[in-house]
Amino acid sequence: MPINIIITLALLVLTAFILSRVFTLPKNIWLLFMTQPLIMAAAPVIVFIGGIVSSQIASTPTLATLPLTLMILGVAAGVVPAAMLAKKKGRKFAVYTGLSCALTAALIAIFALKIASFELFVFASLLIGVGGGFNQQLRFAAIESSVNEEDIPKTLAILMLSGVFAAFLGPEIAVVGKDLLVSPYGYAGSFLLLAMLVCGAMLVMLFFKNPTMKTAIVVGEARDLTEIIKQPIFLIALCTAAIGFALMSYLMTATPISMHHMQGHSLQETKWVIQTHTAAMYLPSLVAPWLIKQLKLKGLMLMGALIYSAVAVIALSGHEVMHYWWALMLLGIGWNFLFLTGTSLLPQSYRASERHKVQATNDFVLFGFQAMASLLAGWILFTAGWHWVVLISLPFILVLFTVFYFYHRHDTKRSLVATNNN
Repeated sequence: MPINIIITLALLVLTAFILSRVFTLPKNIWLLFMTQPLIMAAAPVIVFIGGIVSSQIASTPTLATLPLTLMILGVAAGVVPAAMLAKKKGRKFAVYTGLSCALTAALIAIFALKIASFELFVFASLLIGVGGGFNQQLRFAAIESSVNEEDIPKTLAILMLSGVFAAFLGPEIAVVGKDLLVSPYGYAGSFLLLAMLVCGAMLVMLFFKNPTMKTAIVVGEARDLTEIIKQPIFLIALCTAAIGFALMSYLMTATPISMHHMQGHSLQETKWVIQTHTAAMYLPSLVAPWLIKQLKLKGLMLMGALIYSAVAVIALSGHEVMHYWWALMLLGIGWNFLFLTGTSLLPQSYRASERHKVQATNDFVLFGFQAMASLLAGWILFTAGWHWVVLISLPFILVLFTVFYFYHRHDTKRSLVATNNN
């Protein structure tokens, strides 16, 4: 394996060790911290090279974003069976099922690129998504591994921070592995390196222990799902994460094709923009616990919406590398704030006995919206151009501000009730 990838993996282990000495959190959290980037590297690989390869082997260039779209649809398809399997067999078993899917998908992708089969490559992307759906269990395993409810935002922020390593691992293995194996259009070796990372994740997860829920908390009558999803806090949590995720995927999907295929920017420049974006998705987690303490989740949500507004302004300003770089970097930061807010609010909507079905419903909707957004991005980009891709995002940014308004009202009412009760 190339030396820069080995150094990144060594830094991942070292970071986990240092943080474990700073924050007194259970061992499970640090195992998940090391596992997550190895799994998450699959998504940046598809984002980075999926459109580039598909534009060469697909029957029409408008299908270039189909692998990414089907990967996200695979996530949406995988989250419900993953939640049910986790309920019956435990989080660890569900994670291993996802890792097995990802490993199989990587091997299929190698074969697909060797024979230049678009259909088989699309299937491999779908299977990577299914594996990703199962591996969404990682963040819920982290929540359940937390000792106190107050630790949940901090735990999630630390877990999201590990994504910084995926930001470098994904695009790096895509580029380094491009000519590692012989194939008509390259990149088969990228999936060989991905398969090796997945095997590494399997080894780390051997030391993970399923979190145990307190019996007194788990026991209790579970409400009907329709009753749960009507709660304002559930709708606020879902809308915040789903819109934030969909807009991020929408603009991110179109960027590599717009930059490299349409504007003629180099592969290295495109890789730099995508790496910066992916790093920006997770680096804010360094300061997120402090921001939550200062601004509360409500303030974090508002910051995310404001940053998305700035993304639209910059993206409409031009097609130079720096326009893409600034827009994608801010897009990553805004996503971090919105996704962290939505994920932290979700546990407020369910009891412990309801967690699996609520988490599955949340993720199914979230990744379903993300899949539709990524497919729409490719179609709009090839039919109307980059500016229309950005303009169509504006109404959804406005919806984010509307969701913030309702959360502000909900939070104010809850605070008044708590004050009166005291």
